[in-house]
Amino acid sequence: MVPRVLELTYTAHDLQAWGQSLAAYDPRPAADQGRPYTWNRERRDELRYILDPRDVLGADYPSETFRVLKEGELRAHAEYRTRRLVLQAWDQQNNH
Repeated sequence: MVPRVLELTYTAHDLQAWGQSLAAYDPRPAADQGRPYTWNRERRDELRYILDPRDVLGADYPSETFRVLKEGELRAHAEYRTRRLVLQAWDQQNNH
């Protein structure tokens, strides 16, 4: 789990101390360790899949990750608000 958290959070040079404190968990080649993670479209799609597998694999996919959250937000906000906000935050941190 730590390598995933590192990848999701170590996205800017001002977080270098954070990245260095978790370097033992960084699965990247040694030459890349110590550098922030870069934008990766495939990883974003994995995040989309975690938030809503049907968004990636189609409406007939038989499983949902956060069904109760999604249904509650659709009722309250007429959208799956958490999905939108998480993906917006991901895009913002990776477009710097």
